[in-house]
Parts: sequence; structure tokens; C-alpha cells
Amino acid sequence: MAGLFKLLDKIKVKPGMYIGGASVTDLFMFLAGYKMAQQEFGVSLTDAEKRFYREFQPWLQRRLGITTSRSWAKMLEFRSLNQQEAFESFFKLLDEFCESEQLSKPESITDETEQMKAS
Repeated sequence: MAGLFKLLDKIKVKPGMYIGGASVTDLFMFLAGYKMAQQEFGVSLTDAEKRFYREFQPWLQRRLGITTSRSWAKMLEFRSLNQQEAFESFFKLLDEFCESEQLSKPESITDETEQMKAS
């Protein structure tokens, strides 16, 4: 199984290939299924993955100034004009979350692609 952050990088580049389109709702449901599959098959989560699953929601609530029991996807939908905008916001906020929480993501596929082009 690919790591969570590498998979998110792939989804960001080609959402239609993984979730049908640039939809934050579909992304949320996909990630819920992905987490369940990891648990079912005994795939160990990295510390960064554990922190994402545990801390992203409360961090986003603080960041957006929203108190709710709704999912992070619903919060982004509420703050966006459409699914596409909410989808794009997720990735911007994910980067901000990782930076603010000093969460090191593994090398992204985008970085790997750029390195291969430079060679």
C-alpha cells in the first residue's frame, strides 16, 4: 500500500483516476475507506499518518474558527463555492497543517518527478 501522503499527492494530480473528480466529499469518503483498509489488513500507520487522522480535524476547526462536530470535508464545503474549490483548499490547508505541526511528509511524487526531469 502506498503511504497516505504519496497517495494524496497522486489524487491531487489526477483526482479523476482515484475518486472520480475533484470533490472534497469523495476525497473524504475515499480516505475513510483507505484508513479502514489499513486497519483491516494490519498495515501500520506512520507517525505522520496517525497525526493526520487524529489532529487534522481539530487543527482545521481552530484554523477556520469553526466549532462543529461535522467532518473536515463539510467544513471546507461550507467555506467554499463548490466541490472543486473545497478540494483545492484541502491540499493548501494540508500543506499548512503539516508545516505548522512540523509534520514531515515523505518525498512527494511531484518532487520525484521534478528530480527525474532535472537529471
